[in-house]
Amino acid sequence: MVRAIQNAQRIVVKVGSTLVTNNGQGLDHAAIGRWASQMAELRTMGKEVVMVSSGAIAEGMQRLAWTIRPTDIHELQAAAAVGQMGLVQVYESSFAKYGIRTAQVLLTNADLADEQRYQNARITLLTLLKHGVVPIINENDTVVTDEIKFGDNDTLAALVTNLIEADALVILTDQDGLYNEDPRKNPHATLIQEAVAGRPELELMAGGAGSSLGKGGMLTKVLAAKLANQSGAHTVIASGLEDQVLVRLAKGELIGSQLISKSLTN
Repeated sequence: MVRAIQNAQRIVVKVGSTLVTNNGQGLDHAAIGRWASQMAELRTMGKEVVMVSSGAIAEGMQRLAWTIRPTDIHELQAAAAVGQMGLVQVYESSFAKYGIRTAQVLLTNADLADEQRYQNARITLLTLLKHGVVPIINENDTVVTDEIKFGDNDTLAALVTNLIEADALVILTDQDGLYNEDPRKNPHATLIQEAVAGRPELELMAGGAGSSLGKGGMLTKVLAAKLANQSGAHTVIASGLEDQVLVRLAKGELIGSQLISKSLTN
């Protein structure tokens, strides 16, 4: 069985909102500290790490004392703008404890659709990595009009993986990985430990067209793996609630679901 993260030199790690916020009520400083610790250890293993993090809107809502997430796009943009201040502060202080510098990079799909902006983003990120900086990437929610919705950062993480030609993408969530059936409905559902990224049946398992499964966010992760596969990157979908999950993956432990690039199977 392939050990995608152990063999990877350059890794993109996407951490979902539930793993960096206190049930959506602002940022969980202790949790972010644990991510920084794990990524610092990955760095000592000689790996380059890029992080795609959610959490700006939740932090902005707390700072603005909003108890209910707004539906108006401009209110969400305002919350994201305020929340980015806190997100950057927490990451910077957390990584600084390990002597690691961080950089905030805000992107939209439009940035990566335009050739010149794509190349500018690529060169900037590669330059940051060359200087030992960990980029903290988030969608630029303050300017987008239709991209503030669940799952966007899965897609963004896959696009970044292709952008910098990373070897692997790790999508951390509050679920164990991809199951052959919805484990909430079938307690005997089986975890898919390894499969080839981009296979149509994976989308069906994750709740795609023709499936009776409820929406749980897994489809966006499977589609992200399909997208990352375009540049030959492997994807691991795993639970961020697992203790030291990144370090254990980097040491070769098989956790969650590995969706392997088909280039390896040709």
